[in-house]
Amino acid sequence: MLVLDSGGLSRLAARTKSSLALIRAFTAQDLWPPVVPTVVLVESLHGDPRRDANTHRFLKMCVLESSIAEPTARRAAELRRRAQAGSAVDALVVAIAEPGGTVLTGDRADIEAL
Repeated sequence: MLVLDSGGLSRLAARTKSSLALIRAFTAQDLWPPVVPTVVLVESLHGDPRRDANTHRFLKMCVLESSIAEPTARRAAELRRRAQAGSAVDALVVAIAEPGGTVLTGDRADIEAL
C-alpha cells in the first residue's frame, strides 16, 4: 500500500516528467492507486479552484480514506509521543501505512522519526 502525505500528493499531482515516472514505478510495484487520508487535503489544497486544479484531477486516481478508526488514531498518537516529532497528519499517514506500507512524503525526517 502506498500512502501519500501532503508533500507526496503535491509531488505526484504536479504533472511533471518525474511525477509520471514515479507513478509508473509505483504501478509496476503494485503500489497503485495510492491512499490519501482526507486530513491530508487540509495541508495540500489552497481553497482556490485554479491553484488546486491539478490536485483535484490527480485525486480522481486515488483512494480517499475519509474515516480514521479509533485504533488507528490511538496508534498515531502513540507514534507521535514516541517520536516527539511530526504533525498529527504525519502520524496518521504512518499509522494508516502500517504494517508494511510505503509513505511518499516531502518531509522525510518527520516520517522516519515516526
